[in-house]
Amino acid sequence: PATLTYDTLRFEYEDFPETKEPVWILGRKYSVFTEKEEILLDVTSRLWFTYRKNFPAIGGTGPTSDTGWGCMLRCGQMIFAQALVCRHLGRDWRWIKGKRQMDNYFSVLNAFIDKKDSYYSIHQIAQMGVGEGKSIGQWYGPNTVAQVLKKLATFDTWSSLAVHIAMDNTVVMEEIRRLCQSNFACAGAAACPGVESDVLYNGYPEEAGVRDRLSLWKPLVLLIPLRLGLTEINEAYIETLKHCFMMPQSLGVIGGKPNSAHYFIGYVGEELIYLDPHTTQPAVEPNDSSCLPDESFHCQHPPCRMSIAELDPSIAVGFFCNTEEDFNDWCQQIKKLSLVRGALPMFELVERQPSHFSNPDVLNLTP
Repeated sequence: PATLTYDTLRFEYEDFPETKEPVWILGRKYSVFTEKEEILLDVTSRLWFTYRKNFPAIGGTGPTSDTGWGCMLRCGQMIFAQALVCRHLGRDWRWIKGKRQMDNYFSVLNAFIDKKDSYYSIHQIAQMGVGEGKSIGQWYGPNTVAQVLKKLATFDTWSSLAVHIAMDNTVVMEEIRRLCQSNFACAGAAACPGVESDVLYNGYPEEAGVRDRLSLWKPLVLLIPLRLGLTEINEAYIETLKHCFMMPQSLGVIGGKPNSAHYFIGYVGEELIYLDPHTTQPAVEPNDSSCLPDESFHCQHPPCRMSIAELDPSIAVGFFCNTEEDFNDWCQQIKKLSLVRGALPMFELVERQPSHFSNPDVLNLTP
């Protein structure tokens, strides 16, 4: 089916395919027949970042618009914004036009506004990318934007995220546990009887403050850059890719068609559902932070769709695990997925770093 451009996108919502196939949006399952409104509300509630023009010059003298080069940076912002929404507002949170939103929502949105001191602004991403060998205004791939976001997240103490980028198609559970438990070094052994969370809650009211203070897990953003074929996606991966959108931990996928990035948030049948950054809007002037004009950050028309077969094979898949239980559950689901017939695993899940990564001598062993 032809991919819809913005010019043709004024179509009615009926154009969502009338199909018995379920619609999956970031770990939620919907029926087109009975839950159309809910699907649209879920999509509209995602933060939508597009090209902007007339923002303060990047680096003081650089570009004032990212049209033509910023699409993957915007997709990186979208997948990361989804992580912040899950962290601070929850997956069930919905944006309703004209309704007064809570302060946390504006704090999330402010982290992405086009100005140099927002945590994840296009200014920060473009300038941090220079360290990754990208000049300002140069196009990024999914891996580069993931690496840059990881660096920027260290300054975001409010969200206090553990960001892990799994390289070489391998997710090492031990590395992730170490990262997520890193800032909870015990103050004296007595304070940590065996680090069992239920022991720590013993005798405490389950209040948020107490929980946060005693929490032994930093919320995890897991990004997995992958190459699913040479020039086009290998069909054997399609089933696995769909399953990623079915997991409650899903943050979606950044990728697209060659040199044209999209943020994929779900699928229906053989089509991916995505938010498209390729429309240029004027930059929003941040006034008083508590009432930022925010309508242009929500896509209020039906989302775009494209055939999965058209996907460029270079992608990054994202997951958010708020608690250690979420992570353990995710690991179980990934292990189960390797048993699904006709689903080729996109990456490997291992308990610890395989010795061949760290020990060059392994190669000299004779069988």
